[in-house]
Amino acid sequence: RGRSALAALLDAVPAAEAAHVVNNGAAALVLAATALAGGGREIVISRGEMVEIGDGFRIPELLAATGARLREVGTTNRTSPDDYAAAVGPGTGFILKVHPSNFRVTGFTRSADVAEVAGLGVPVVADIGSGLLEPEPLLPDEPDAATWLKAGADLVTASGDKLLGGPQCGLVLGKEEYVRRLSRHPLARALRVDKLTLAALEATVRGPRTPTDEALHADVTSLRERARRLADRLREAGVDAAPADSDAAVGGGGAPGVVLPSAAVSLPEPYAALLRHGTPAVMGRVEDGRCLLDLRAVPPGQDDALARAVVRAAEGG
Repeated sequence: RGRSALAALLDAVPAAEAAHVVNNGAAALVLAATALAGGGREIVISRGEMVEIGDGFRIPELLAATGARLREVGTTNRTSPDDYAAAVGPGTGFILKVHPSNFRVTGFTRSADVAEVAGLGVPVVADIGSGLLEPEPLLPDEPDAATWLKAGADLVTASGDKLLGGPQCGLVLGKEEYVRRLSRHPLARALRVDKLTLAALEATVRGPRTPTDEALHADVTSLRERARRLADRLREAGVDAAPADSDAAVGGGGAPGVVLPSAAVSLPEPYAALLRHGTPAVMGRVEDGRCLLDLRAVPPGQDDALARAVVRAAEGG
């Protein structure tokens, strides 16, 4: 099952010898922990990377549920390669590197990168979270599978949605011997994905461009022109609308703190609730007493539908 989807992943990430797909990113990490460190072996992890990945799911609790033991090293803000080296021993299953996808720690910090821990004699599993397969120039601090595998990671786990922009699933990429151990583990069948997900993943990797990619690379000049045209159209319909510059966040569990210049249609604050309860629902955000409809999140082909939704809200419908 999924041979063509796996082939697409390997074509996109030549540094990977093999690939496996499960039903979400957390499942990919659980499968790795169970297959490589189940039965009481240790997972060496920095205290600064024991993160919560959303909806109350915490990495240490997730890993402990597999039967592995956590060996915490370093501190919240500083962990060195020597910390990992001192912790590795006969009971070590693997070293885990986790990218903190939804927050940033700044100031007096230190972390060991994959290359610095790859030579310690045990497998290195790296969870990149957001699912980039190759470097993205707009997001230079966001890790990608190809780079971390080349740096020495034995396995990379990631989500198939988020920045990759595909269906919800979990990706495992890396050395064939370890991917095979995961894919042949009894738990793998319980975590496998269906054929529709595999087809959607293949289409995501092979193209055409995903809505996520199009939004990320939208031209700000074009966004401003769209905002101007929409505002003019709405004013003609009697709506208090104006074009406005905006700052867009990447969001979705990726690129925390990254701001993308954008453009929005600015409306009176009450429109936020009116649009949210309309059909179709439109989600804006409120800043400085105005409701902003950021067009980086709206495909150009939906501008007419957006204008109609605003006019209906103005008319009370």
